[in-house]
Amino acid sequence: MSQNTIETTTEKPTDKNQKLFLSLLLDGIGMISYSVPVFGEFSDVIWAPLSGILLLLMYKGTAGKVAALFGTVEEMIPLTDVIPTFTLTWFYTYIIKKGEGQ
Repeated sequence: MSQNTIETTTEKPTDKNQKLFLSLLLDGIGMISYSVPVFGEFSDVIWAPLSGILLLLMYKGTAGKVAALFGTVEEMIPLTDVIPTFTLTWFYTYIIKKGEGQ
């Protein structure tokens, strides 16, 4: 009986909320390069294509393709790491387009 009570009171986060958390986390990882002056910009060479691939996998369709291209280019350009590409893509997908299950 107590197991049923636990299951009904504990809600699992939705895919939408998981993607928001992951997007915030990945944007934070992208901004870490500012913490180490010289190494940081070098790390963008590795992070740029990786972030593009992650955007493409997380967000399907045209929005994901555009975000992946933009994210890759944005990470390669110095001093643009402050743009939260993952979070902006989440916002576009779930708030502006009101997509579900993207």
